[in-house]
Amino acid sequence: MTLTIGVDVGGTKVAGGVVDETGRVLVQARRDTPADDVAKTRDVIIELATELAAGRTVDAVGIGAAGWIDASRSTVLFAPNLAWRDEPLREYVSAAVGLPVIVENDGNVAAWAEFRHGAARDADDSMIMFTIGTGVGGGIILGGELVRGANGIAAELGHMLTVPDGHQCGCGRLGCIEQYASGSALVRFARAAARQEPHRATALLELAGGEAEAITGPMVTAAAQGGDPVSAEAFAQVGRWLGTSLADMAQILDPQVLVVGGGVIDAGDLLMGPTRRSFADALAQRSRLPVAEIRPAELGNTAGVIGAADLARRI
Repeated sequence: MTLTIGVDVGGTKVAGGVVDETGRVLVQARRDTPADDVAKTRDVIIELATELAAGRTVDAVGIGAAGWIDASRSTVLFAPNLAWRDEPLREYVSAAVGLPVIVENDGNVAAWAEFRHGAARDADDSMIMFTIGTGVGGGIILGGELVRGANGIAAELGHMLTVPDGHQCGCGRLGCIEQYASGSALVRFARAAARQEPHRATALLELAGGEAEAITGPMVTAAAQGGDPVSAEAFAQVGRWLGTSLADMAQILDPQVLVVGGGVIDAGDLLMGPTRRSFADALAQRSRLPVAEIRPAELGNTAGVIGAADLARRI
């Protein structure tokens, strides 16, 4: 049985694990991310990989990084939450640990994990995954391979245009789906409704100390699960927008499976119910044709480690 190491590098933590060929994480470790220091971040990755490899026969290291990775899967071109700019990460880490290394975008590694060992493990051809967190990310798999694009930076699903001249997105455009189907959008919807109709947001405002601007995502989830109507409607809005984007993907690429991941799916049917209804409404004309099933992601916080390790196995 071959072993590989997966390392998931985010803005606040670096998580790593030794993973076998079935996708099972045998050993895990983590460190804080010194996000404003390129050299220290690199050293933390090397330290973690070295620790995990000690006393084991490991074939390769995969690194999932929150940023844009070049087509050769070696250089971090840009990372919005880290100090990396044109960072030759593969070269540094490989030289330090003495193993082959692959570097991949974090959304891609999470999608690959769900395709190989998670919610879409029964699929053999195609899957599209949307990750719903503070923003919206994802990955596309067609013909059993990640779609990376000519420059390595494809599948920026959060930046598809949804509402012309809509809300300003961090990418500079107006009306991206990230502004309507993310955790940040959920909070914005809930705050706006709580200000306008405080009598319908009693439970939510109680959690927020009476201040609409203090409302957070976990508060919206907790209040919605307790029956707060404003919170439930905020999830319904996110689900409506997400469902239409999933329908667009089904129309364009006809995948076997559509997967929704990220922290917001902890709300369960509060999100998935409206999402599936919106998806079905958008594809009503395809009622006699096969269409992808929408499934919640299964691997949670380990997806990045598992996906990076599995991609490393394919070097």
